Amino acid sequence: MTQRHKFRKSMHRAAGPAIAVMVVLAMIGYIIFGPTGLYAWGDYGQSVEKQRVILSELTKRQTELQNRVNLLDRRRVDPDLAEEYVREKLGAYHPDEVIIPMEPEAKR
Repeated sequence: MTQRHKFRKSMHRAAGPAIAVMVVLAMIGYIIFGPTGLYAWGDYGQSVEKQRVILSELTKRQTELQNRVNLLDRRRVDPDLAEEYVREKLGAYHPDEVIIPMEPEAKR
């Protein structure tokens, strides 16, 4: 056998394992660096924390709104809240009252 023939034969033998190693390395890279890989878990953790903060704010707002709904129950309406709504919606104010308009954000 010539030197060239030996080289070709050894290259053909090594091609299968080399391709297998490259495929395994690509899979490992995808596991680590892919969109759902190990590095993405850190981003998911931060995203979950942000969503928890938003959820707590929305839960607080929902509780406030539920309290206002309970105060406006037809069977037992809170007189102060009902007066506030009527005055706001109908513009029913006394002539000697001073009205100070507020931004919607400042009302909370």
